[in-house]
Amino acid sequence: MTMTSNKTNPRQGRAAREDSLNTSAMRRILASSFIGSAIEFYDFVLYAMAASLVFNKVFFANIPPAVGLFASFGTLAVGYAARPVGGAIFGHFGDRLGRKGCLIVSMVMMGLGTASIGLLPTTAQIGLAAPILLVVLRLVQGIAVGGEWGGAMLVALEHAPSKRRGFAASFANMGGPAGAVMATLMVSAFSVMPRAQFLAWGWRVPFLVSLALVAVGLVIRLKVAETPLFLELEKTAEKKRVPLLEVFTKYPKNLILGTLAGMSSYTVQGLMTVWAIAYAVDHGVSQTGVLNVKAVGAMLTIVGIWFAARLSDRFGRRPVMLAGMIAGAVLAFPILWLLQTHTLLGFAIGLFLANGIIQGVIFGPFGAYVAELFPTRIRYTGASLTYQSSSTLGAGFTPLIASSLVLLAGGSLWLVGVAWALAFVVAAVCVMATKEGRTADLSGDMR
Repeated sequence: MTMTSNKTNPRQGRAAREDSLNTSAMRRILASSFIGSAIEFYDFVLYAMAASLVFNKVFFANIPPAVGLFASFGTLAVGYAARPVGGAIFGHFGDRLGRKGCLIVSMVMMGLGTASIGLLPTTAQIGLAAPILLVVLRLVQGIAVGGEWGGAMLVALEHAPSKRRGFAASFANMGGPAGAVMATLMVSAFSVMPRAQFLAWGWRVPFLVSLALVAVGLVIRLKVAETPLFLELEKTAEKKRVPLLEVFTKYPKNLILGTLAGMSSYTVQGLMTVWAIAYAVDHGVSQTGVLNVKAVGAMLTIVGIWFAARLSDRFGRRPVMLAGMIAGAVLAFPILWLLQTHTLLGFAIGLFLANGIIQGVIFGPFGAYVAELFPTRIRYTGASLTYQSSSTLGAGFTPLIASSLVLLAGGSLWLVGVAWALAFVVAAVCVMATKEGRTADLSGDMR
């Protein structure tokens, strides 16, 4: 009688564990990456929503509405402009001293900056000092989030098995829209208040909630160990190297191509989650309905990121990202036509296409894509600069540019569509010009 053994080959079992993300240590690391990024982007997106709905009436109240909205979007752009600065600062210390410490500092900085915005007096109370302080606090937010994403992504990627690092890195990317969901639902809940009360104090509560979220995030983040690749780097790297200079002098092509590639995803974000909200509400669509739709759209982005990241571990970063970019170029004008219906249904369908399909598919592999453009010794700096520069150019100034193009076209959105499609064509060309990094050996680039 033949007996079939149920025992697993020890080598196969060990290999399975080495390729798995389902260990207690990796679960803690991925949770830290996701939750930390979610909290940071809750704060950052919260400001973007307030810029669309509140700040033009609270801090820029005594000027024409269109100009007030433009000024409000200007303060939004300031935060995006500060993100590459934050990426350079935190990247330098993250590459020289370690990833973990920088992540803790960035989280505390963001929480304090956001809570301070919630306590900021209005222009009617302290005059010109109010918008000036608003800009200063937005700079603090921008610098903090500039250091957050790179560290959160690298802690996951540099701990992960090589065959799963695209999916591991995506947890920081999934944290972003999760934070957007939290911010949107929080503002939506308070937006049902009488308009006068919402503008007087209701909008402030979501900003103050940030302190509690940061406390939770710190408890989780403090339990995460430094990455093994960085610990190995400390034994071999020359301490005199300046990461920022090396990125600019030895890897400028990767920085530029990665930035232009990332702009595509952020163009969609800036258009659909900031500018389009103001556009829809100004054309009579329910503010609460728009915010609820935005929350659902962010959830769809998470789903898109999840699947796209897993596909990138199997087929590569470039093919998956290119699929999203082609979809972005093709769907640009149909989505804008849906916005021009001035209905909640049209806004919802357009946002779901933009966030769930276009942004999610591009953004899923993007963390691993930019990380694999740079060696370990400068990866925090290079990846952070690439990511934050793409967000600044793609999302930070898009609402301003879109508002200007609408005015230039006499209220029509066709110029916005041209700019949108062009951004995706440029991004696709840049992705095709970079090397596929899925099979790169990150442990072999210490020197």
